[in-house]
Amino acid sequence: MTTIKQIVGGALVDALENPTKLLAARRTAPPEFAGMWEFPGGKVEAGEAAEAGLHRELAEELGVSVTLGAELVGPTSAGWPLTAGAAMRVWLAQVTDGTPAPLEDHDALQWVVLSGPEIRTLPWIPADLPIVEALIAFTGH
Repeated sequence: MTTIKQIVGGALVDALENPTKLLAARRTAPPEFAGMWEFPGGKVEAGEAAEAGLHRELAEELGVSVTLGAELVGPTSAGWPLTAGAAMRVWLAQVTDGTPAPLEDHDALQWVVLSGPEIRTLPWIPADLPIVEALIAFTGH
C-alpha cells in the first residue's frame, strides 16, 4: 500500500467571517512551477498534526501567525490530489500576528479579490485551480 504524502495549505483571507480577499503566493521552484501562484504551505512532518504543520509552514514561509477557520474539504480523505503520491488539505486562515512576506519558496505575494476576475486569471499551479474554485464557492463569491 502506498502512503500519500500529506501537504497542508493556507487560504489566507482578509477575514474568516465574510472574506473578500485571498493572499496568493508565487513559487520560485521547482522549475516547472516557478512563477506560478499557489496556496502557501508545505509537508506535514512525521508525528505532526496537519493543523500544527500548517501553523509551522506559514510561520516559516511567510513569517506570520494565523487563526485557522474552516477546512476546504477535498474530494479524498487526504484532501485535494496534487500528484499520484501527494494530497493537500487546505484551511481558511487569518493573520493574527506579523505581516506576510515571501521568506521561503516564494518571490511575491498578492492579495486578490475573491469576487474579481483576477483570481481566475492568475497562473495558478494546475493542482490548485480546483481549490481556488472551491474557495470561491465556499465564500459565496
